[in-house]
Amino acid sequence: MREIVIGAAQMGAIQKADSRDAVVARMIALLDEAIAAGCTLVVFPELCLTTFFPRWYMEDEAEVATWFETEMPNAATQPMFDRAREANVAISFGYAEKTPEGQHFNTQILTDQAMNIVGKYRKVHLPGHSEFDPDRAFQHLEKRYFEPGDLGFPVFRNMDAWMGMLICNDRRWPEAYRELGLQGVELIMLGYNTPTTNSQNPDEPPSMREFHSDLCCQAGAYQNSAWVVAVAKAGDEDGHPLFAGSIIVAPNGMIVQKAKTDGDELLVHACDMDATKFGKATIFDFKRHRRTEHYGRITGQTGVIYPDGTKG
Repeated sequence: MREIVIGAAQMGAIQKADSRDAVVARMIALLDEAIAAGCTLVVFPELCLTTFFPRWYMEDEAEVATWFETEMPNAATQPMFDRAREANVAISFGYAEKTPEGQHFNTQILTDQAMNIVGKYRKVHLPGHSEFDPDRAFQHLEKRYFEPGDLGFPVFRNMDAWMGMLICNDRRWPEAYRELGLQGVELIMLGYNTPTTNSQNPDEPPSMREFHSDLCCQAGAYQNSAWVVAVAKAGDEDGHPLFAGSIIVAPNGMIVQKAKTDGDELLVHACDMDATKFGKATIFDFKRHRRTEHYGRITGQTGVIYPDGTKG
């Protein structure tokens, strides 16, 4: 048995005025709770050091820069790294990254238990739009502030397991999971910040939003026989609610833990990486069953092309 006791550290709302130090103190409190529960890996949400700032339209580059981290760890996050190292606990969390070359990414990192950064992922499927949209109930400007990830979908060996990461909207794209699955991934860590209301369809109920989130994660887990740990930042951020519903999904697609609140909350589950073996050796034995000669459209086109040649 290759068991990893995983803590899914859901975080409640972070207001626009909240400092990095205050946020990291909350993360350390969750980390301490996870340590007490015997966790050896703790997963935090997407953009967990700040509010979900892409909801704000900004033209001032100096203002935009305040939301990005230029190094990791940095002065604000170093206390969390120190506490995790002291306890021999690996961590994964998301933040807005500005590279030395001036690129901007929505990023998630993974450490080992000695706090070496052993993995980095940059969000590929950026939702939303790049310019102010007066027809939306609120803005979702990830395409304005971030570039699509340039690292692909890497998988890393850590804690005697194959681990990968996705971020938020990536969970809705089966190609993302399959890229990881084709590298033998056993654990997928996924942080998200998802508005409770659909900015383009206010009639969509919050229950449907959460259902779709669960559905994507459960399908990705089952179809690639991997654990999925999906962790929310939730609650009301300056009048803009994000839904919670953090989950831990087993390789058979069943939810084994689910958050009960929309605040800071820790889910804990002992995840056996060997539980991924059955699915990978049977119904999802890719070597025996995949038929790549028929999959050309998946990488050969983006938009819809109907059989009569017209485009959708």
